[in-house]
Amino acid sequence: MSEKKKFNIEYEIKSSPRILYSFLSEPNGLTQWFADDVSVRDQVYTFTWDDEQQRARLLMMKENKLVRFKWLDDDPNSYFEMEILQDELTNDVALGITDFAPEDAIADRRLIWDNSIDYLISVLGA
Repeated sequence: MSEKKKFNIEYEIKSSPRILYSFLSEPNGLTQWFADDVSVRDQVYTFTWDDEQQRARLLMMKENKLVRFKWLDDDPNSYFEMEILQDELTNDVALGITDFAPEDAIADRRLIWDNSIDYLISVLGA
């Protein structure tokens, strides 16, 4: 398994942090844009795409700020995080994504995030 590299992407999102946070942290919010189905039990989220399941443990949660997950079958040092960034002067809201992927897969992973976040923005009506 090739070593995974950390990468960050930022998206501008016209939404309040509170509304955006519910789409990042609640199973029914995540189901609307991130996966076909999401369930949670004992801090372990089960994400389903086309009948394929992946499980992730919730590592960190800060209300209206950030959620960090770790795939159970992944490299122990990697995780994915969605952080709500708000500019103190303009109040503009952005969503910062931190993820890990092998060097040769980062472009593909970014594209997946781009598509997912585009979908999230359309769901938010932002």
